[in-house]
Amino acid sequence: MQQDNVTGSKPFGLWSAVFLGIGSMVGAGIFIVIGEAGSIAGSLVTVSFLLGGVIALLCGYSLAKLAIRYPSRGGITEYLVQGYGEGLFSGTLGVLFYFAQLVTLAAVSKSFGTYAATYVHGGNSHFYTNVFSLGILGFFVIINLIGAGVVARAENAIVVVKLSILILFAGAALFFIHPANLAISDAPAAINIFYALGLTFFAYQGFSVITNSIEDMDNPRRTMMTSMIVAIVVVALLYIAVSVGVFGNLPLATIIRDKDFALAEASRPAFGLWGFKIMAATALLATASAINATLYAVTQISYTLAKDGELPKVYEYSVFNNTEGLIISAALVVPMLLFFDLSLIAAVAAIAVLLIQGFTHTGHFFRRAETGANAGWILTAVIGTFGAAGFASAYAIKSLPNILYALLGMFLLAFAFELILRLVSDRTIGRQIMSKLKTIEDDIASTL
Repeated sequence: MQQDNVTGSKPFGLWSAVFLGIGSMVGAGIFIVIGEAGSIAGSLVTVSFLLGGVIALLCGYSLAKLAIRYPSRGGITEYLVQGYGEGLFSGTLGVLFYFAQLVTLAAVSKSFGTYAATYVHGGNSHFYTNVFSLGILGFFVIINLIGAGVVARAENAIVVVKLSILILFAGAALFFIHPANLAISDAPAAINIFYALGLTFFAYQGFSVITNSIEDMDNPRRTMMTSMIVAIVVVALLYIAVSVGVFGNLPLATIIRDKDFALAEASRPAFGLWGFKIMAATALLATASAINATLYAVTQISYTLAKDGELPKVYEYSVFNNTEGLIISAALVVPMLLFFDLSLIAAVAAIAVLLIQGFTHTGHFFRRAETGANAGWILTAVIGTFGAAGFASAYAIKSLPNILYALLGMFLLAFAFELILRLVSDRTIGRQIMSKLKTIEDDIASTL
């Protein structure tokens, strides 16, 4: 008998892990990208969501194998070190991962501000968007300084609410579809499916959270892989249904005009003005919970990196019930909120997430003998993530010429952080676990 056959001793069983994954994915992502991606691919964005789901499945398979072999709450940070060793490259990627989380936080906060501004008469302006974006960021900084226990306990209820409303919308919208809106003959060129792929994949990016629960997971070898696949498949079906509902109910011109809140606008045909307001409120709820979760995660990443030597030690200092890293991280987000629009922030976040995923799975390919993963599937995940990042970058350059400078700046800044800290400190990001799960299971198996 192996440890895998012992159940009921850990808080995360199959369905709790699935629920965690679904709740993490169906957050701000769909509210941000449905209009942005739709303005690129039109009604063909449904295919882009499908392909994004396939890439997410391949990445999920790779991450599940890594999590089983290297069970650690460190997640992707741990897998990068395991894949590339304790060196300059893995250290730079660790800092880059932190920066990517900051950009994601900026995108979610900006999306909150955009939806909140729709409630103000004549409020669809940069001023109101920035006010609400900064306000919600500041609010959750205060919450995290005081202690985010109440908000954390409300997360399950928030997941149920936003899932229920999205499912209701997807079902009701099917009865109001105008087939002409979905006509392929009027859709943009097929290449735009791939141009939109970076944004549609971004809507899935929360699936990696499942790996962080590995240490609290019952029957990890079976539960990790199964929960990852089930969660991604369920979310892919939901996203495809939602995209059909949006593009079946609204003409493309309207989606492009209202791309920042297209999902709320698509609720009007079925539910009228109240539908718009309820969907906008759901977006506010989803983005608010995502801001809190992302801010907490960013703080933990900054604390861990500072502790291991990849960020200045000031990130470690205590402030109330949190660390100074919380305040510094939030301060770094503010310029992005003030000086960049949602399109640029969302594009940078999507590409950065794809690149981090690509590097993670490339490192896994070098360690595939240790994890027992299928080489072809890992290689396909690598090609899918880097390929999607390439297409997204190629398209973004046309309308957002500064995006390459933003991405290059992130890489150079991460490298500079790593290099400078190596010169002034001997600390580096180290392996937190050395394949303990397999060792423990082998020991148990030999004694039973």
